[in-house]
Amino acid sequence: MPVRIVGITIPQEKRIEVALTYIYGIGPSSAKKILNELKINPNKKTKDLTSEEENTLREYIRKNFKTEGDLKREVMGNIKRLKEVRAYRGIRHEKRLPGRGQRTKTNSRTVRGNVRVTLGSGRKPSAQKT
Repeated sequence: MPVRIVGITIPQEKRIEVALTYIYGIGPSSAKKILNELKINPNKKTKDLTSEEENTLREYIRKNFKTEGDLKREVMGNIKRLKEVRAYRGIRHEKRLPGRGQRTKTNSRTVRGNVRVTLGSGRKPSAQKT
């Protein structure tokens, strides 16, 4: 039976240490910390967890970590606040540009929507000789 933690079905065939990172708000270091705290073997596959271990994991994460919807709401609230107070980072968010000092002449293609404007690209072939 699939294991659901905070509304997310975590993969059955992966090690529990990796499977926990599928939850928004839990990264690799948090996953290690959780498993050390609960004394669960990080190399154990998700499908091999006992129901008792599943329940302790569920409770521990619910009590000690802000995850999924709550965390996303908090992040969106922080960004909204930055925009409202017209902070530099908020303005960069509005313009969909990098906000941490990265260069934008090159290397921000993903943020700018993969715009490639080079001389000769998209040019039609010249008229034929008569």
